[in-house]
Amino acid sequence: MPDQVLFAIEVMLNGLMAGVLYALVALGFVLIFKASGIFNYAQGVMALFAALTLVGIMEGQVPFEHLINVVFGTEIHGFGWTVPALLAIILTMVVMVIFAWLVNKLVLRHLVNQEPIILFMATIGLAYFLEGLGDMMWGSDIKALDVGLPQGLNTWIDETTFNLFGYGFYIDNLDISAAIIAALLVAGLVVFSQYTKQGRALRAVADDHQAALSVGISLNYIWVLTWSIAGFVALVAGIMWGAKSGVQFSLSLIALKALPVLMLGGFTSIPGAIVGGLIIGVGEKLFEFLVGPLVGGATENWFAYVLALIFLVFRPQGLFGERLIERV
Repeated sequence: MPDQVLFAIEVMLNGLMAGVLYALVALGFVLIFKASGIFNYAQGVMALFAALTLVGIMEGQVPFEHLINVVFGTEIHGFGWTVPALLAIILTMVVMVIFAWLVNKLVLRHLVNQEPIILFMATIGLAYFLEGLGDMMWGSDIKALDVGLPQGLNTWIDETTFNLFGYGFYIDNLDISAAIIAALLVAGLVVFSQYTKQGRALRAVADDHQAALSVGISLNYIWVLTWSIAGFVALVAGIMWGAKSGVQFSLSLIALKALPVLMLGGFTSIPGAIVGGLIIGVGEKLFEFLVGPLVGGATENWFAYVLALIFLVFRPQGLFGERLIERV
């Protein structure tokens, strides 16, 4: 088999792994949009905030220590202990649940029955507030995140493909872990949505808020639950992206790459978020490989948005979204 073909296959496999990471972020958007009709611009910043909080807890960092030192003239530099990764993840999830409760109490409950654009603008304000809060709490320096996930070249795949084709495929162990975790996460969300009382209530709220209220379903409870689950998804995405490229404030920009994923898969479909992520991941890698050298490279920066634009023109509801038909 020609080397170029083998290299193209390797590029496709790495694109699939990148697509899984995009899909993890897109899942948070889908969950909140399905339950409340809110496009949560803050989802990417939630992933950043969750990753910052996780690193801060693991390293025993004092929240707002820089601010405390400036205001009170102290010299606080951490608690002096470290926290195991698993316990730190649990504590971070508690923080994200508290965040979900505060969002509902301080923001959402005051915007009931408002226009979608107002809710969208509220999430933009929430995103910038959360980004500034994360900066004050944990600092703006780049942080390494290690929760024990394997990283680096998968030697088994490398050796196996080399023995078969004479060309070893480079696949990162972290990407494989992300793919497995994403599959388990999606399976768990589907089971939760289809077979639990809370999941059925969430779907009822997604279909019709007023009808859900009429049968005794609490919108406040459902919104807190939804934002909590979205916070958990953001934590998982933050762990994967933080372990891959470090926890830094550019991490919040991954939300922008999730937008084309949503446009392809549909804003209300969990499987669509996964399929859309895989299409974007594979598409941008292959396009860079095949067309990039002909146009000067850097096509990964814009390919996803051009593909999303094409979908908006010919299938605006996405691959798995519901077609809206209005009779006039």
